[in-house]
Amino acid sequence: MGKNISEEVAKLLLSIGVMTFRFDPPYTYTTGLKSPVYLDNRLVMSYPEVRKKIVNYYIKVLKEEIGLENVEWISATASAAIPQGAWVSWQLNLPMVFVRPSTKSYGKGNKVEGYIKKGSKVVIIEDHISTAESVAGNAAAMRELGGVVEYCVTTTSYQSEKSLQTLKNSGIKLIPLTTGKILAETALKMGKITSDQKGKIDAWFTDPPNWAKKMGLE
Repeated sequence: MGKNISEEVAKLLLSIGVMTFRFDPPYTYTTGLKSPVYLDNRLVMSYPEVRKKIVNYYIKVLKEEIGLENVEWISATASAAIPQGAWVSWQLNLPMVFVRPSTKSYGKGNKVEGYIKKGSKVVIIEDHISTAESVAGNAAAMRELGGVVEYCVTTTSYQSEKSLQTLKNSGIKLIPLTTGKILAETALKMGKITSDQKGKIDAWFTDPPNWAKKMGLE
């Protein structure tokens, strides 16, 4: 995405509190990782005007950067990206499936919900990418059922080294509407954080696992 669009998406997300900041104490993720930022794109569904604009940017990417001739099926990653996948597939009148993080232990035991036609060109829709493991799992499930997967479009991505390597290993081209660094830059411009706080956030993007230790927080 062009920087102007990425900044516009960042402004939209920040205006509804999708990314929040906390430094002392920082947030603690379920993995135990400590972070000065917390991001929740699920808030987008509660703001119709923002939602409409975000969906239009997804569609712009599909039309202009991927080409609709290369988009025959939408595959969303459960559960956070199901709304985005549904909105996009509805607007483009495309079939959709969603991929669970693990196979169901009941009923039909599905991992993929919905029908996928073998040989179809599938684009993965995500809401946010941190490690990209969910994207890799989605792609593997689609390919196992005969889908052809080359692209993933996401609202946000932290662009971590681990995620970029995972995507490369999975043969997936990622197109984020905006990134963590652009969100931080935009938050500074909007007066939501100070330059010192932005420096701490940038340090976290560079080395998340060791950030807390370097900041003297553990």
